[in-house]
Amino acid sequence: MRPATPLSSRLPTQIKICGLRDPAQAAAVAALGVDAIGVIGVAGSPRYVAPALRPRLFTAVGEAAPACTGVLVVADPDDADLADLEPAHGHRILQLHGRETPERCSTLGQRLGCRIWKAFRIRSRADLALADAYRGHVDALLLDAYVPDQLGGTGHRLPLDWIEGWCAPLPWWLAGGISPERVGAVLQRVAPTGVDVSSGVERSPADKDLARVAALVAAVRSAV
Repeated sequence: MRPATPLSSRLPTQIKICGLRDPAQAAAVAALGVDAIGVIGVAGSPRYVAPALRPRLFTAVGEAAPACTGVLVVADPDDADLADLEPAHGHRILQLHGRETPERCSTLGQRLGCRIWKAFRIRSRADLALADAYRGHVDALLLDAYVPDQLGGTGHRLPLDWIEGWCAPLPWWLAGGISPERVGAVLQRVAPTGVDVSSGVERSPADKDLARVAALVAAVRSAV
């Protein structure tokens, strides 16, 4: 592995808050200065938002903070789902959490006309090699800890020594156990494009604590 990017040469770390369900709360979170808001489109998740409710949520975010990007999180969508995944519903990025191949990612990006992020649930350091196959097929990667039968939002931490010094083939986001208290120490060791946070700023699933979101934003902005 190549050495980690020196702190002095890093770009500002971006922040995505994921798992919003309430439009007013999503707008309040966006107004705190985060870069992206994630909405869960995986049925069965405690943070799931039905297709008919997503546009109102994304509209609220856009009105509160036009620069904040809407991200729709799905897993293994088939062609019958494409009408619900159109960016006309308010998101600009589709985040894929299933077993999507590089070719399927490319197809979805071309058919939907939006940016594609591919999530990897990492079981070991060796899993990082899988990311190379997605170069040229997706716009960014998201790394999360592997938890059986759960696609994300678990709060489980990805061991930092697995990714310390990793030379990522694409922009990448780090998820898994990120919190206001921990994020500064994380960013001293690794240099993701952004951090993806859900349970670390929640009172309960999908109910974000605005004070914790503000503390996270302050911690990230002062970390590097």
